[in-house]
Amino acid sequence: MEKNRLEAFSDGVLAIIITIMVLELKVPHTAELEALKEMWPVFLSYVLSFIYVGIYWNNHHHLFQATKRVSGGILWANLHLLFWLSLFPFTTGWMGENHLAPTPTAIYGFVLLMAAVAYYILQRTIMAQQGNDSLLAVAVGSDCKGKLSPVLYLAAIPLAFVSPWLASGLYVFVALLWLVPDRRIERVLNGQKND
Repeated sequence: MEKNRLEAFSDGVLAIIITIMVLELKVPHTAELEALKEMWPVFLSYVLSFIYVGIYWNNHHHLFQATKRVSGGILWANLHLLFWLSLFPFTTGWMGENHLAPTPTAIYGFVLLMAAVAYYILQRTIMAQQGNDSLLAVAVGSDCKGKLSPVLYLAAIPLAFVSPWLASGLYVFVALLWLVPDRRIERVLNGQKND
C-alpha cells in the first residue's frame, strides 16, 4: 500500500502533540516579570520536548523518503511509535510542574527510551520488508547514534533519583546528538539519483 496516508496521519499526530504541549504553558496571572520565574522549569521542559518532537518528525520524514511501500506491520510499528510520542505532553508537564522532581524526571526518561525503542522497531520493520540491500539498510549502516541514545536514557532513568539535573543533562545531550538532522538517508537517496 502507498505511504502517503501513513505520513499524513503521523504529521497530524505530531502537530497535535506539539499543540497539546504548548497549551500546558499556563499564562501568569500577574503582569510582573517575577511571575515568569516560577515558569522556567515548565518552559525548559517544553523546549526540550519540542526539540525531541522535531527530531522525531525530521527523522520520520527521512525514514519514509527511503520507504517505497508500507505493510500492515509497518503501520502497527508506526502506531507504536506515535503512542510513545503521544505521552510527551503528559511527562513534559509532570516534570516541569514538579521542578524536575526525581520520579517525573525518571518517567520522562522512560518515555524517551520507549520512543527510541519504538523508532528502532519501525526502522527494522521497514528494513525487513524492503530487504537487507535496500536504500534504508545501506543508509542506516551501524547506527551508532541510534544505539547510543537508549543506553544514555537507561543510564539517566536511575540517575534521576540521585540527581534529576544530571539526568536532564543526559536528555539534553541526546537531543543535541540528534539536533543536526541525520543526513545518512539523504546522502544515499542523492547518490541513487546521481547514478
